[in-house]
Amino acid sequence: MPPASTGHEHQRRPLDTDLLEEDTAADLAARFKLLADARRLRMVYALLEAGELCVGDLADLVETSESATSHQLRQLRLAGLVRARKQGREVFYRVADTHVRLLLDVAIEHYVHTHEDHR
Repeated sequence: MPPASTGHEHQRRPLDTDLLEEDTAADLAARFKLLADARRLRMVYALLEAGELCVGDLADLVETSESATSHQLRQLRLAGLVRARKQGREVFYRVADTHVRLLLDVAIEHYVHTHEDHR
């Protein structure tokens, strides 16, 4: 008697590209997780639009306390998504590089596109 069908009768073919290494995938997922928070995402977009902001101005824009803003910016800085510059007693933040803008521009374009299709 032949074995029962599993529904996957096609022959598997080898992948043409390398898969992400496990540690690389975990690091990348951690960065996406940081950007999955609405408050942090608003902060990054504000920095993209303004170029550079001090903690107080950014807190005002995203309507959070300076303490909460500073904490979130620290996490984003440690992940390499934003950079800090100290001037006197104030710390100014900006997006780390153009790749962050590209990533978020593609994400928002995809979001708008998929939501237009469902109207």
